[in-house]
Amino acid sequence: MQTITISIPDLRGAVRGRVITSDDPDYDPTRTVSLGDIDRRPAAIVRVADAADVQAVVAYARQTGAELAIRCGGHSAAGHSTTDGGIVIDLRDMKSIEVDPEAQTAWAEGGLTALEVSIAAAEHRLAVGFGDTGSVGIGGITTGGGIGYLVRKHGLSIDSLLAAEIVTADSQLLQVDANSHADLFWAIRGGGGNFGVVTRFKYQLHPLESIVGGMLFLPATADAVAGFIAAAEAAPEELSTIANVMPAPPMPFLPEDVHGQVIIFGILCYAGDAEAGEKAIAPFRALATPLADLVKPMPYPAIYPPEDETYRPKAINRTLFVDHIDRDVAQTILDTLAASDASMRVAQLRVLGGAAARVPNEATAYAHRDRKILVNVASFYEGPEDHDRREQWVTDFAARLKGNDHGAYVNFIGDEGPDRVHDAYPGATWDRLSQIKARYDPTNLFRLNQNIPPRE
Repeated sequence: MQTITISIPDLRGAVRGRVITSDDPDYDPTRTVSLGDIDRRPAAIVRVADAADVQAVVAYARQTGAELAIRCGGHSAAGHSTTDGGIVIDLRDMKSIEVDPEAQTAWAEGGLTALEVSIAAAEHRLAVGFGDTGSVGIGGITTGGGIGYLVRKHGLSIDSLLAAEIVTADSQLLQVDANSHADLFWAIRGGGGNFGVVTRFKYQLHPLESIVGGMLFLPATADAVAGFIAAAEAAPEELSTIANVMPAPPMPFLPEDVHGQVIIFGILCYAGDAEAGEKAIAPFRALATPLADLVKPMPYPAIYPPEDETYRPKAINRTLFVDHIDRDVAQTILDTLAASDASMRVAQLRVLGGAAARVPNEATAYAHRDRKILVNVASFYEGPEDHDRREQWVTDFAARLKGNDHGAYVNFIGDEGPDRVHDAYPGATWDRLSQIKARYDPTNLFRLNQNIPPRE
């Protein structure tokens, strides 16, 4: 807990937005983030109204030494969306979006979620890819890379980023793009929140009238898991997939005798017309008789599943890249899942490639363009008495799959220490990011993130 004195009257006098403290009745719901094991108490939560408010709060934090957290969706796996005793810049009221249908672009403020931007773009039969959860803030998902339902067709979120407005540590509001502050523009495309607070993003939107997509549930055998990955690798780039190998949740459309059994919970998204989509998805349906098949033509925003805002799981996860998932690896996944009695555990498998792989590694701060499959393994835990053994299971599971590989996707890293941050930014990427950090944030004001210290 910080001991720095924060003057609430001074903060309130500096901004148009609302400053919330523990004396306010909505303090607890406002400070709550998505994960149930993060319970921090900021001294002040500033619901900023505009970029000028962000500039004022950044200046105040710099002058006082107060710890500063940036929050939009609150989904940081490491709890970086909040702070104990510091100040939270809460962007959730900054939700303006300007879509230009002719230019097929959108300026979107940093408080918007992936679903909100997707809905606004879909009104013009346009889309931009984010992640796989609609409530995630566009700021975190974009600055970390953005791997979602359009990754093979249109690349990462950062591959559609044309420009941004960002408040840097000296409280300047800069517009950055390929020609203006190009080094900073490079860094925020994958370098996370290390370089400032992005108040607006300009995206290139892509024509997309509808998709063929949804959930496909299959029995989990080694052949089916390996076959799912092989089918995803062979699929046209219009098709992006996620295979969650996990116990069947008690969903009403799944047979009751399947609940709790390890299955493949697949999510498929074909970005194109219905006839071609059905053809592309046929190999997945042929892997086994589906337990449930909810794949159908739909508007793109409908691919985001409904969410319960009160649901706050306690989870431990590890992220890694692998080059293949054959039958032997698939059997290892199934055996490891079967050996745990956690209420929920999962191996999430995403085949990459396509448009994302055609961008050179050095073109952005996301430097894993040549990686073939992104894996995320996770386990829920019940409380402190349950934590350590679940964490050991997750750690061992990840080690069993990754071997000597040390790559990582920054948006999926939890509170795992500086070595894991290095894994997200290999070699020359780390060196370049640390130099840019020294240029724009020499005192490391923006340190509540997967932190890249400024080069001395």
